[in-house]
Amino acid sequence: MTAAPVRARGRPRTKPAELRREELLDAAQQRFLDKGIGATSIDDIASAAHVAKGTFYLYFPSKEALLLALQERFVAGFLERLEQAMESCGPERWRPKLQAWVSTVIEGYLDNVRLHDVIFHETQPYDRHAMSNNSVIDQLTTLLDDGARAGAWLAEEPRATAVMFFHALHGGVDAAIADSKKIDRAKLIRNISTFIERALNAT
Repeated sequence: MTAAPVRARGRPRTKPAELRREELLDAAQQRFLDKGIGATSIDDIASAAHVAKGTFYLYFPSKEALLLALQERFVAGFLERLEQAMESCGPERWRPKLQAWVSTVIEGYLDNVRLHDVIFHETQPYDRHAMSNNSVIDQLTTLLDDGARAGAWLAEEPRATAVMFFHALHGGVDAAIADSKKIDRAKLIRNISTFIERALNAT
């Protein structure tokens, strides 16, 4: 009697590289929130992602490189959220676009303030040159410039104006966080939007 042929075992299925990378980022993000960046080791991150330490190094050369990737992911998601909010207003509707940008920035910051503070401020000293490489300010600059060209408001120096508005908005939200455990988001958004619109003489 001839024995039945042994079916060759298939190669073990592995996760796509992009999915594995996202899982490492997710694991690191949670560990950073739980323990802080300084107290989190690469071993901690690998363990949380259920991979060997060597697998970590296939995707990131260091913990610092992973932190940079987390920052880039955070900003990319934030910018996408802002773009979607402005696009939903329709073309050439400049004041609603500006209001959507302001409200979405405030909501997004409040929704993620702890993560934002950990990955951007826990280990990095203040850098006054960071404003020259800020994608959110770049986005606002484009909005202010386009709106000014369309006659929706006055912004002779869109970049400088965007920098000032960004800091004013950031400061206003930080002050609200410091002053109250329960923030009236609608009131905060309304106050900051009114301040910016009046400064621009928006129509």
